[in-house]
Amino acid sequence: MIRFPYLAAVLAGLAVSSAAAFAQTRIDSINTSFRWLGPDDKIVVERYDDPRVSGVSCYLSRAETGGIKGGLGFAQDPSRFSIACRAVGPITLPDSLPRTEVIGFSQASLFFKTFQIHRSLDREKHVLVYTVVSTKLINGSPFNSISVVPTEVH
Repeated sequence: MIRFPYLAAVLAGLAVSSAAAFAQTRIDSINTSFRWLGPDDKIVVERYDDPRVSGVSCYLSRAETGGIKGGLGFAQDPSRFSIACRAVGPITLPDSLPRTEVIGFSQASLFFKTFQIHRSLDREKHVLVYTVVSTKLINGSPFNSISVVPTEVH
């Protein structure tokens, strides 16, 4: 019998948020404001390697809310982010690469909000277009950031 039912919800939420992001590596976190209780607010920098296009990595910086709610995983992070994608080696495009695909995401709240990284292929200009957007279960956000990686040298 669980004496603290909210504890079970917190532990379940932490498990969901830690397993939610894939193909990511945390590069850095920079404190932006001090909080007396709980962790500080910060900017988090993460690397997402494109799972289907070898030689491309995207670097996402995003705001992360601290405090008691942030420390427990209940805070909703603001829709403030930036993305920069680069060729980090020879680029290999698979023949079956879809025109558009979600390649990575990060939780911005316990259940409802995520940051998604989308890859689009512009075959005419020979570039990969990466866009990060903020999504919610009901209403998303118009905030976005974009980066372009050439696939051929002309």
